[in-house]
Amino acid sequence: MDAADPTPAPSILRYVLGFLMIGLAWGFTTPFIRAAARTHKPPEHPILQSASVMNSWLKSKIYGAFFGVVDLLRNPKYAIPLVINLTGSIWFFLLIGQAELSLTVPITNSLAFLFTVAGEWWVERKVISRDTWIGMALSLGGIALCVQSKSR
Repeated sequence: MDAADPTPAPSILRYVLGFLMIGLAWGFTTPFIRAAARTHKPPEHPILQSASVMNSWLKSKIYGAFFGVVDLLRNPKYAIPLVINLTGSIWFFLLIGQAELSLTVPITNSLAFLFTVAGEWWVERKVISRDTWIGMALSLGGIALCVQSKSR
C-alpha cells in the first residue's frame, strides 16, 4: 500500500479469482462458440436473392456479412457463450488497471489456453494428448515462476 494512497490493495485471492474468471470466460467458451458456428444453418434471406444485391459484389458482401452476424447472434448456442467471452474481456480491462501488467497478460492467456483444452474435451469429447498435458503442465509451471519472482 502506498503512503499517499489510503485505499488498501486487493487481496491475492481477489487477483487469483480474477485471473481464473477471465481464463474461464475466454477459454472455456471458445469451443462452445466454435461448435455453434459450425452447426449453424442460417435461414434464407430474400433480399440476398434480389437483382440489385446479386449484381453488386459490394452489396452482396455487405448484406451477406450483416445477415451472417445477425443470424449467429440470434442463435442462443452462439450468443450466450459469446457474451460470457466478451464479459471476460471487460473483467480483463478492469483487472489490468490494478494488477501487474507483466503478470496479468501471461497468466490470463495461459489460463485461457488451459480452459480451452478443457472446453474442447467437454464439448467435442476431444482426447487430450500427452504433448498437450505436458504443455499444460509447463504453462502452470511458468505461471508459478512468474508469480513467485514477482512476490519477492
